[in-house]
Amino acid sequence: MAMARIFRVGRCMVILLVCSLMSGCGYSLAGRGGFLPDYIETIAIPIFDNNTVVFDVERLLTQEVRSAFIGRGSYRVQTDPGGADATLTGVINDITITPASFTSDQQASRYIFTLTAAIEFTDLTTNEIVWDDQQLIFSDEYEVASGAGDVQNVSAFFGQQNNAVERIAVDFATTVVSSILEAF
Repeated sequence: MAMARIFRVGRCMVILLVCSLMSGCGYSLAGRGGFLPDYIETIAIPIFDNNTVVFDVERLLTQEVRSAFIGRGSYRVQTDPGGADATLTGVINDITITPASFTSDQQASRYIFTLTAAIEFTDLTTNEIVWDDQQLIFSDEYEVASGAGDVQNVSAFFGQQNNAVERIAVDFATTVVSSILEAF
């Protein structure tokens, strides 16, 4: 009697396990999101506006966002909205760099980089804004190569720390594209 009960409980657990595996949980792997409508194939990404004193940062960020879209699927990316299914526009509103830690001789060794931007993704077929963040704040911490820890301003940081700037641009682009494609 007890053995029959164990078999029934075991059989019920197997059935529940099979049903849960077949039903799926609704999650997908990161980078595989598909929030955009199927008809959006061509995305226009004109150069972002730059309201900061940092020269050429808009070009670098725009190019990384374009590359991130191309790398995420079968999207064609162009600069002109003519003939596109959607547009992504951006405005870089602020960039700050703040020392986060110091060496024993009081030289900054790590910085917190904060970028504030407004991003808008518009479906040109329906003329609706699909995703936007008018106060997107991207912040990350970066280590400074030894011997270059006396950054006086943002422009100096960008002039001296090309590798950090490129990492920042890639991280920013990944954040923006993931947010749009996965609707987070």
